[in-house]
Amino acid sequence: MRHLLAVSDLTRESALHLFQVAADLKQRLKAGHRVAPLAGRTLALIFEKPSLRTRVTFEVGVIQLGGRAVYLQGGEIGLGTRESVPDVARNLSRWVDGIVARVFAHSTVQTLAHEASIPVVNALSDFEHPCQALADFFTLWERGVDFTKMKLAWIGDGNNVCHSVVLLGAMLGARIAVACPPGYEPDAAVQARVRRDAPQFDLTEDAKAAATGADVIYTDTWISMGQETEREERLEAFSRYQVNDTILGFAKPSALVMHCLPAHRGEEITDAVLDGPRSIVLDQAENRLHAQKAVILELLGGSVDDA
Repeated sequence: MRHLLAVSDLTRESALHLFQVAADLKQRLKAGHRVAPLAGRTLALIFEKPSLRTRVTFEVGVIQLGGRAVYLQGGEIGLGTRESVPDVARNLSRWVDGIVARVFAHSTVQTLAHEASIPVVNALSDFEHPCQALADFFTLWERGVDFTKMKLAWIGDGNNVCHSVVLLGAMLGARIAVACPPGYEPDAAVQARVRRDAPQFDLTEDAKAAATGADVIYTDTWISMGQETEREERLEAFSRYQVNDTILGFAKPSALVMHCLPAHRGEEITDAVLDGPRSIVLDQAENRLHAQKAVILELLGGSVDDA
């Protein structure tokens, strides 16, 4: 794996390997055993979008591995305006060991990867969020979930997080159900890949049908960054897709609830569900740290046993 731009950069075997590395790193951290395989290494963090989890987990993760992170706001460096994306990639390649980019256009991370001589990680684009999906399935993996016996129901917007979650879920052998209002379905190419890889894929407008028999129910905000002008239209379109106790009642009694956060409480999910006993959203958030550390090590050629 030279870059991580999309789920397609992974295989089932490489994803499971990353889960094992993440588990090792997490166990060592909890035990107070610090490792520093990235001593003397530096990552550039390019962020066009605001962030809590992504910035903190990448920055802290690099520090915990013994390296350093340099935070660069997209507007500050003038990505694509003051300097072209290729020029930024070529310059950073002379100074740092890797680039983590949280951007609007997916083409930006693709261009960075094409022009850079160092690894590039997609920390979110308008098309995919592979780091989130890795953390999500690592969270299920460490709970002993058998992906080949799991039904995952995505309820809400067929957005970038949805793309990565259903693509990785299909790759790992899960059954996938997606419930979206008309016009908000996942990208057609993503649907085609999920249909090819998943043992079962159902796309429906009926949230209850998607949730029925689900082992995992996943939702995300209906109004992502850059869509604020569509707020009223989206609230109306998604009004029947809230993850609440009623919807949860159609899932298995042991079903888990996932959300990548931040959540708009009272919109896509209720407080009772988000804070309830089936919610594993904070586990997901914690595991962003460990899954991304595994990705960084893989891309930079480090090892847990280097220290």
